[in-house]
Amino acid sequence: MGFGDIGQRVAHLWLTQGVTVYGLARSLEKQRQMQALGVRPIQADLDDPSTLANFSLDNGLLYWFVPPPAQGQADPRMQNLLASLRSCPSPGRVIAISTSGVYGDQQGRLVSEDTPPNPQVDRAHRRLDMETQLNAWGKQHAIPIITLRVGGIYGPGRLPLKRIKDGVPLLKEALAPKTNRIHADDLARVCVAAAVRPDKSRTYNISDGQESNMTEYFFVLADHFGLPRPPEVDWAEAEKTISEGMLSYLRESRRMDNQRMLQELAIELLYPTLEDGLDAMINKWK
Repeated sequence: MGFGDIGQRVAHLWLTQGVTVYGLARSLEKQRQMQALGVRPIQADLDDPSTLANFSLDNGLLYWFVPPPAQGQADPRMQNLLASLRSCPSPGRVIAISTSGVYGDQQGRLVSEDTPPNPQVDRAHRRLDMETQLNAWGKQHAIPIITLRVGGIYGPGRLPLKRIKDGVPLLKEALAPKTNRIHADDLARVCVAAAVRPDKSRTYNISDGQESNMTEYFFVLADHFGLPRPPEVDWAEAEKTISEGMLSYLRESRRMDNQRMLQELAIELLYPTLEDGLDAMINKWK
């Protein structure tokens, strides 16, 4: 459920192993896209509970990559899914992508999966609400719930190159918050590993473990792709020139401990640093 970039990457990994993959599709266009990739579409709309009435997961593996609605602090899409499962066979395991934003601003501190959530913006509240609903349901029905708390995702088609080309200002590097990221291919591999490794409900921080800040991230991208570095501004100027959405990210700082992911999921990252990931992209395009 949720057949965007990550959903397609995960589906591809399973299809290459000969596994049958189904995808939830609201539109005919999405159904055709799935069929072209070898995925079997199931027509349903998570915003319309009536379309989920005869939905059956039949002890299968469910991936939840569905973004919550754009407003509010709750996730009614998860609520609709769980309500539909009251009269249908349930999945045998659920793997859900959440966000590191549920930890809120940690002022640059290292956060583990045992760090109490402290969401401070609505988008993080929505993700924590999804986690809370799903984990309560999993506990009630003795179904393992694997929660992946992900920082920023980068990869082909997921780089802010237009923003760099447009010269949108950045917060001065000395003021910029710590941030975390993971290459899209490594995240997809984590999603597959999470299907077989844990035998109980578990939460994982997902990142490559490289420590940097957001301005440094943009500078590295600019340098790799031969673009001028965007100008830097202080907080006073940033509040005038940077969008409120981006400012909400800049107001939070944390570093994610990824040791549980590496050890328990036995993941060896393809791209343990941003430079590794960018080099692979550039070499592929040559």
